[in-house]
Amino acid sequence: MKHLVAKIHPDDNVLVALQDLPVGTPVTYDGVTVTTTERIPAKHKLAMEFLAPGDPVHMYGVLVGKAAQAIGMGGLLTTANIRHATDSYGENQERRAAWTAPDVAKWEDRTFMGFHRADGSVGTANYWLVIPLVFCENRNIQVLEEALINDLGYARRKSYQPQTQELISLMQAGKSVEEILATDLRSAEGKHQKPKLFPNVDGIRFLSHEGGCGGIRQDAQSLCGLLAGYITHPNVAGATVLSLGCQNAQVSMLQDEINKRSPNFSKPLFILEQQKLGTEETLVSTALRQTFAGLMTANQLQRQPAPLSKLCIGLECGGSDGFSGISANPAVGHVSDLMVALGGSVILAEFPELCGVEQELVDRSVDHATAERFSSLMKAYGDSAVAVGSGFDMNPSPGNIRDGLITDAMKSAGAARKGGSSPVVAVLDYPELVTKPGLNLLCTPGNDVESTTAEVGSGANVVLFTTGLGTPTGNPIAPVIKISSNTALANRMPDIIDVNTGTVIDGEETIEQAGERILDYIIRVASGEEVAAVRHGQTDFIPWKRGVSL
Repeated sequence: MKHLVAKIHPDDNVLVALQDLPVGTPVTYDGVTVTTTERIPAKHKLAMEFLAPGDPVHMYGVLVGKAAQAIGMGGLLTTANIRHATDSYGENQERRAAWTAPDVAKWEDRTFMGFHRADGSVGTANYWLVIPLVFCENRNIQVLEEALINDLGYARRKSYQPQTQELISLMQAGKSVEEILATDLRSAEGKHQKPKLFPNVDGIRFLSHEGGCGGIRQDAQSLCGLLAGYITHPNVAGATVLSLGCQNAQVSMLQDEINKRSPNFSKPLFILEQQKLGTEETLVSTALRQTFAGLMTANQLQRQPAPLSKLCIGLECGGSDGFSGISANPAVGHVSDLMVALGGSVILAEFPELCGVEQELVDRSVDHATAERFSSLMKAYGDSAVAVGSGFDMNPSPGNIRDGLITDAMKSAGAARKGGSSPVVAVLDYPELVTKPGLNLLCTPGNDVESTTAEVGSGANVVLFTTGLGTPTGNPIAPVIKISSNTALANRMPDIIDVNTGTVIDGEETIEQAGERILDYIIRVASGEEVAAVRHGQTDFIPWKRGVSL
């Protein structure tokens, strides 16, 4: 049965509107009746009690803000009457690393069909990478892409060229501007020019970027670490790397980062330096030959059964709304707990969106060193944002605010639910590699693409991405499963949504049931079923330049 409002935690003093509530609507929760004093849009919050200026606002059982002005019982919480606030944190409470794992009996014998690598890891896909070490090589990367994609059968994007051709025909036929604007155009589905020449290779991915030189030396080091994470990733069969030669991100730096992550690295790796080879034709022709030979080798691999413990799941959210924290994120949190119980790894990132829940994560850390590293990274990140005139409190986007997430702490408290309740086994700084099964925290921005890029670079071979507003984000090498927080979004943008958890809001499903449904879908995706982002050719890749973005 669908309810009018939800109270997320017993200690909360606000309710979440599950549908639009007109002025004068009485709502009852746990025997307490509140009558709205103004219109409360769906996803927004109303006060359960009178709030005087300075009074705390609690959601998810934590402080998410303080009243900036008086708010009457039944009044709407807005950016005008609430300001961001969080509690301090530290190791002053009893550690809660003890954990009761969920029952995973129905999945213990399940497997997925993956690509087994020499280092013991298992990929959910099989890609070849073509990577520039510096932005100077981006044009050559584009030349290689144009030479390879269509003829090898990897063109994926829907073509709108027929629409342009129809518009040209209309203009040549003498149609007016008004007639052209009124024309109902129909896009044509893009088709492969040929069937895939290498059926066991999912694709060739070209990781163009704007880094590798200029900036600070730490940027070059981080970039090489990220690229090494992609080259050594279980979803990657091998790589072709183009270097100019004089840039900060030297080949030796990349090789050192590869050795850190894979001391016995044995994948095909071709590194070409333009300043040594000479002409563009020599560089491109050599790269084409080597890449083609690498694809022939990669095509010899086939999917084989693998235990679910070989999965590493990245947890991400973007375009969040007021329902994300009560449907999609907690459902993903249940998946996280199931994966940990099965011996797999999960990655919770986006440190600006852990603001306000630090104490919980400190208390869940398995030891002092883990808790201390998390606290240290959070404080350093927060201080660096303040130093450039910003702060975590400026993290919510206009879309977040419009849909009910009016403080960073409110957004963060809901976002953190993706991490479930298991102990924090490790805290990683960007772009370190996940090496432990269990819940790992990874320091990244809240920016969707930067964070997703980082999670995959740290080892995620599947990403769960929750959204309330809708975003097409994908990744070059890991399937990004898009999970809707509300049914209206799933119906409005069915081409980008893979799983709908609006069923929780609609009263049709519990959080646990939604989580189990997601896990079943993960197994299918890990075995090769395509997600929407892959079908659309959505291959977003943005390395993080530390301190530049939130």
